[in-house]
Amino acid sequence: MHFVGIDLAWSYRNPSAVVVLEGERAVAWNEKIGSDEEIIAFLREVLGEKPALVAVDAPLVVPNERGLRSCDRELGAAFRRYEAAPHPANRLRFGRRVRGEELVKKLEQEGFIHSPLIEPLRETRQVVEVYPHPAAVTLFGLEKTLKYKARPGRSLDFRKAELKRFMSLLKGLEKAFPALHAPAILNKDILPLNVRELKAFEDLVDALFCAYIALYCWTWGPQRYRVFGSKAEGYIIVPTP
Repeated sequence: MHFVGIDLAWSYRNPSAVVVLEGERAVAWNEKIGSDEEIIAFLREVLGEKPALVAVDAPLVVPNERGLRSCDRELGAAFRRYEAAPHPANRLRFGRRVRGEELVKKLEQEGFIHSPLIEPLRETRQVVEVYPHPAAVTLFGLEKTLKYKARPGRSLDFRKAELKRFMSLLKGLEKAFPALHAPAILNKDILPLNVRELKAFEDLVDALFCAYIALYCWTWGPQRYRVFGSKAEGYIIVPTP
């Protein structure tokens, strides 16, 4: 089995990051992918027709015109004290086209099914929606989410320190079950990175974590993940420890 993590930009104007695991090991990645067609071409090149579970950090089902999806509201209530509530997803915000929905259609044409039910240890070609922040809270026992994203008041040095902390936690998964092996990504020296370079690299680390979430949920099945919401109304999968 392969496990794919996609940190999907909500806007087509911004680059996305993709990481592919073969089993527990990162074997291919790209942090500067533009269009959906480029994502599909990358997956065709790396995967061919092999089985793979694709975990996407972006809304894949958005039925509501305004406000929050029910799954966003439910997850926010559960994780707000950890500062891990999701961003509001609605069609007014996205415009005519919801990128996650468009990507799912293209993946379905490649033989992937879209379902929040992950059957453990069974080969599949499947795509699901995940969200790294609550996943990091549950898997690493965090009291608050890590603050490596660009926000007002956060210096570049502070963000790098937080990202290094995240990378250290991910490196610790080498001794977990299932394990994660991605030394080429997680041993990178991020101190010289400028603002733009740091943004691209943090997207890559997020995509790596999404791929691990897919591996974790596939290994353990529903006994160790929770589905907030439903496929019809929008959902988010969060692993449980």
